Amino acid sequence: MAGGKKTMNKAGPAAAHSSHEDVEELKTAIRSHLIYTVGKEAVSATARDWFLAAAHAVRDRVTQGWMPTLNGYYREDSKRVYYLSMEFLIGRTLVNSLINLGLYDAVREALAELGQDFEEVAAWEVEAALGNGGLGRLAACLLDSMATIGVAGFGYGIRYDYGMFTQHIEHGWQVESPENWLRYGNPWEFPRPGVIFPVRFGGRVIHFRDSRGFNCSQWVDAEEVMAMAYDVPVPGFGGKKVNNLRLWSAKSTREFDLKYFNAGNYIEAVRDKNESETLSKVLYPSDMTERGKELRFKQEYFFVAASIQDILSRFRKSHSDWEKLPDKVAIQLNDTHPAMVVAELMRVLVDEHELAWDRAWEITRGCCAYTNHTLLPEALETWSVDLFSRVLPRHLEIVYQLNHEFLQGVRYRHPGDTELLNRVSLIAEGADRRVRMAHLAVIGSHKVNGVAAIHTGLMKSTIFSDFEHLSPGKIINLTNGVTPRRWMLASNPRLSALITQSIGDGWYTDLDQLRKLEAFVDDPAFCAAFVEIKNANKRDVAVMIAQRLGIEVDPTSLFDVQVKRIHEYKRQLLNLLHVVVRYARIRANPLLESQPRTVIIGGKAAPGYHLAKLIIKLVNDISEVVNNDPLVGRRLRLVFLPNYNVSTAELVMPAADLSEQISTAGTEASGTGNMKMAMNGALTIGTWDGANVEICEEVGEENMFLFGLTAQEVARHRVDGYDACAAVRADKELSAALDMIGTGFFSPDEPDRYRALIDTLTVGGDHYLLTADFAQYVAAQERADRTFADPETWTRKAILNVARMGKFSSDRTVAEYARQIWQAL
Repeated sequence: MAGGKKTMNKAGPAAAHSSHEDVEELKTAIRSHLIYTVGKEAVSATARDWFLAAAHAVRDRVTQGWMPTLNGYYREDSKRVYYLSMEFLIGRTLVNSLINLGLYDAVREALAELGQDFEEVAAWEVEAALGNGGLGRLAACLLDSMATIGVAGFGYGIRYDYGMFTQHIEHGWQVESPENWLRYGNPWEFPRPGVIFPVRFGGRVIHFRDSRGFNCSQWVDAEEVMAMAYDVPVPGFGGKKVNNLRLWSAKSTREFDLKYFNAGNYIEAVRDKNESETLSKVLYPSDMTERGKELRFKQEYFFVAASIQDILSRFRKSHSDWEKLPDKVAIQLNDTHPAMVVAELMRVLVDEHELAWDRAWEITRGCCAYTNHTLLPEALETWSVDLFSRVLPRHLEIVYQLNHEFLQGVRYRHPGDTELLNRVSLIAEGADRRVRMAHLAVIGSHKVNGVAAIHTGLMKSTIFSDFEHLSPGKIINLTNGVTPRRWMLASNPRLSALITQSIGDGWYTDLDQLRKLEAFVDDPAFCAAFVEIKNANKRDVAVMIAQRLGIEVDPTSLFDVQVKRIHEYKRQLLNLLHVVVRYARIRANPLLESQPRTVIIGGKAAPGYHLAKLIIKLVNDISEVVNNDPLVGRRLRLVFLPNYNVSTAELVMPAADLSEQISTAGTEASGTGNMKMAMNGALTIGTWDGANVEICEEVGEENMFLFGLTAQEVARHRVDGYDACAAVRADKELSAALDMIGTGFFSPDEPDRYRALIDTLTVGGDHYLLTADFAQYVAAQERADRTFADPETWTRKAILNVARMGKFSSDRTVAEYARQIWQAL
């Protein structure tokens, strides 16, 4: 089965009332698709067959709103917003579409009358493997909100044949296997063989004067790959607007070479086809090799080039004046992956449509805007000049010219400041000269935004401080949000039903209305219902853990959840050190009374990230010891959830009591898991980082467990130096925990297994300052224990967290983008 069965309340997730006519129409449609689309009769159909039939029946309903929406955009000559992203982590589509169309109950009843269990049928949907983490989940939320609030929004990405990977755990280690999500087809997509564009690589550039005497450039002798479109409709809540996600798939210009085929050399016959189509084969091919780097570089340009051709083709259907392009087209670059848009749009306007350079540059900057998602210098993409010149020679010329003109302007304003010129240049000089894609995105955009207030402030004062000085006001903040339709209505139907019963359904599209729940914080009946819902969600997760992992957890224990990509800066290791301290305390005093706790960790490590994979192994080694120690009993459990994805998140987040958001201050741009868990009634234990700061401003510091260094204090430690070894020596529990890990207590088969990990915290200087924050973290955990032991106080704080999370709807985020960047509302 595609995923675990998710229990939902019988009424469905706050669905619209279904009429007898709706149910009968849907039954007829599902039966029809079972026969004519799936090719099965009811007597022989499997649950997967019924899912495909139901999905096509629902897709028909989505399409009924899709065509009028797109036609309306043409008729009204709407400004179109194009959101370019390497990731769209949309998760499963069936339940989300049913909620947005108001058909949840109707489809549930139709399937029941056809003799099928809705949960079993829905669980056969394979999650779309179009993303990896927060970047893709944010993109999916923004698409949902654009359709909901009426922005003419279009997503552009890549239709990956395989996702990043499916994560398996073997002997405690992460093992990757291909994520073949398209094995059984994708019922939600519409192939568009008529929408196909050439994308070129390599070749050379020739320069000449045209008949007017103008200098011209032409990119010639390049190899071509075709980009074919696949469209996925994205319905907004209420179904009134249905926008489009267009994904590009690479197709060879030649199916096979008949000469080689007839000679019996079948591998050589299809070599060109196979090499061309690798461009859309897998999300984020490994860049550990030069071939991998080149493939990823080509992949980014592939989807940019196809998207720009499509955008301009659509614009030219209604407009001939290029000056109108910024008035009718907004292009949002989701991180640096699509930054090539700047050079590509310039190339097309100048080389193909013969616009003057300065005019093309003004148009390009008027169309483009860039969202930054990281403060880590190593995460800001750069590409070697050698690779650039070999793969995209004309684009490198354009980058050089843009850089020359930009630096000329800087030089005029700051004569003699060569250090400033070096810092802001698009080219990082050195033995390995590199193109700085973030710098290209910054100068090529009319607006640059961060995704949380602290993140944007740090962008202005650190990585982009020079650009802020050169263009004050260009960098703005637009705090992330998440869609309450998926992350409350779909994922937490029990809580959604209670909220709707209490305050009405206006909160579906106006999350600020959750404030009305504050009136119920002292209502015994509401509080009792709230607690029972949380407990029911926890029981569901306990069943899932038992089924998948064979580990029994106590649903009445505190569910302590950290689910996100595994990375040193996200500090899963800090969480584990606290687990080891709790375990050591129980071992030292078996009669110690302690709050029962279930620690749940989930996330993938990049295949080439050794330390992150070592952290996963450590989670599983500690889990093996702790969960099987009879001294511990039910007081402590540690669980690693393999292959964490959207579907798992939808199950786990509503069950979380404590939300772990413990990154080193100044490293997490925003986070969205912190928002999802808080709006589902979890209390946050976290640092002063990312959106934690703004969540604190909304819900109140007294309703969170905040700890640790501030971003400014972290920066001072980095400048002044930090003695991690002294910090370890000063804290006996920390020292003991590190010794247990480092000397093989949890890895007796290989005592030195974690020596490298421990060294990063001691002799390595502890770059992410776990040891500096450890004592405050443990103290915050003890405050959480004491609060959880007082159910009335905990429940009150949890309800207030839900009630005060209205700011963090992606509807608000999109409205701010539309007004402050896109001018599209």
